[in-house]
Amino acid sequence: MSDALRCYACFVPSNTQPASVSLQTRKQEFVRDAIWVAAIDLFAEKGFEETTVEHIVEAAGTSRRTFFRHFESKRDLMAQPVVSYGASLTQAIESCPQGSSPAELFHHVVVDVAQRTASDSRMRKVMEIAAKYPAAREAQVSRVAELQDRLAEAFAKRCDAKITAHVLAGLTLSALSVTYRVWFTKGKRDMMSAVQDVVAEFSAVVCREKTRSKRPVA
Repeated sequence: MSDALRCYACFVPSNTQPASVSLQTRKQEFVRDAIWVAAIDLFAEKGFEETTVEHIVEAAGTSRRTFFRHFESKRDLMAQPVVSYGASLTQAIESCPQGSSPAELFHHVVVDVAQRTASDSRMRKVMEIAAKYPAAREAQVSRVAELQDRLAEAFAKRCDAKITAHVLAGLTLSALSVTYRVWFTKGKRDMMSAVQDVVAEFSAVVCREKTRSKRPVA
């Protein structure tokens, strides 16, 4: 199970949209989300490989043409939440108060995004699918490098050094991945309990390394 959960299996679509989004766009997003929800339920019930596009469009009350307007394939459908996850991460970075230190920025983003994703009722189901079916997991992992680059770009707007932005991007994704893993495998009822444990451990590790580096060489 631990190997399976090394992927970012918990990405879930975000239903948050700015007020300026057009009615047509909202309708398209509604249809896309309806297809995604139907697919996740079917993957959990029937299996990822066993579920066909025909099964998905029937459950979603739509057509193959509409499915392929939004998704290239089942694999693409499983990977799509990564895009929404990236949007949530970017929003969290932008919402952090100006003047925050890199450590404060890291803490704010991890807590904010963990709270958002914890509110999705299908999160555990998505993780179970990714843990059980390698093809579903690989579809999500295939987008992680793209996600990290996007996150580094967002952090770069708030950091003085480019390397700091890349470090924060890697640390943030790692911390969230561990948080979801702890929540999923350790039976944590509350996501915030898991995120607090993980952030505290990350901080403790960094502090120990700082102390060690300051010790005089004998």
